[in-house]
Amino acid sequence: MRWSFTLGTFKGTAVRIHITLLLFLAWIGMAAYQRGGAEAAGQSLLFISAIFLCVVLHEFGHILTARQFGVVSPEVTLLPIGGVADMESMPKKPWQELLVAVAGPSVNIVIAVALFAISGAFNLGQAAHISDPHIGILERLAATNVFLAVFNLVPAFPMDGGRVLRAALAMWLGQARATRIAALIGQGFAFFLGFAGLFGHPMLIFIAIFVYIAAAGEAQMTSLSEAARGLPAVDAMETRIAAIGRGATVSEAIDTLLATSQDDFPVVDSSGRLVGLLSRPEIVEALRAAEPGAPIVPFAKQEIATIGAHEMVDAALPRLNAGDPVGVVDVEGRLLGLLTRQSLAEIMMIRDARPDWRFRRREMAS
Repeated sequence: MRWSFTLGTFKGTAVRIHITLLLFLAWIGMAAYQRGGAEAAGQSLLFISAIFLCVVLHEFGHILTARQFGVVSPEVTLLPIGGVADMESMPKKPWQELLVAVAGPSVNIVIAVALFAISGAFNLGQAAHISDPHIGILERLAATNVFLAVFNLVPAFPMDGGRVLRAALAMWLGQARATRIAALIGQGFAFFLGFAGLFGHPMLIFIAIFVYIAAAGEAQMTSLSEAARGLPAVDAMETRIAAIGRGATVSEAIDTLLATSQDDFPVVDSSGRLVGLLSRPEIVEALRAAEPGAPIVPFAKQEIATIGAHEMVDAALPRLNAGDPVGVVDVEGRLLGLLTRQSLAEIMMIRDARPDWRFRRREMAS
């Protein structure tokens, strides 16, 4: 995720912090300092940092459980509204997704129980006033973990409860329909939060926007997965694409850019083999940084994901969901076309209009 940096790595997953979280912590510290001085600011920052440590543990509950089903998460990013684990995919079976979803809140419950035990006598009603510095930090942190577990189990995307609901519905209705229902509930919940935020709680409006966008994104990702299921790359790729030769100059790349509206330009050698990729912004940056007659290839991404023409599009979904195009190549490595989110969206549109439509371009890769 942009505007974030890595704090460290645990079991192959990088823990990253977004710059907005640092700004949030600075705001919390300044507000506490104005109310009670340096000591109050220090206590507030300590408490908020402890909450985000619990959020990290919550996310690793998901990550380590998903890993048992072969799902890898390269990073988790801390935001002001919580943590976001970047999983390459979700488990294929609904009961596996259910276990992954409940793992996070379960971690919060375990933390809360442990803090209850350490605190001894515990007054949940008193500890619920988490902003009261006169209440012990352990009591407030325990109450916060209870809140995190309950809030995350709200049956609406992108909360864990939405995934639990989706997994339960998928056992009877199928993944696509279950996702649509859970996403609609998530968007409805977002409207509720936004409405509540109009009455003196502006933070709820911010959370509502995130929930709505995440719910819509989850529905779109699932629709893409359904469209790609069982579909060979050769049937979904874009073929009328402008390629740039490996020996082309910056000026020639600009001419190619102006001649087409495509966003990404494959770089090919004299045999047609894919050797890199240039985006429109990268070509424009090359024009700023180099003379028109300079070679364009140093500005290209040298590593681009590829897929065989007859491989299923499912294998390329993690890269496509990340916004990266995927090259489709023949057995000799020659470029046949590009897979993009746009090309999959067009497949979705065609299949929605005619579910029985059959694509017939496989002879191109033979």
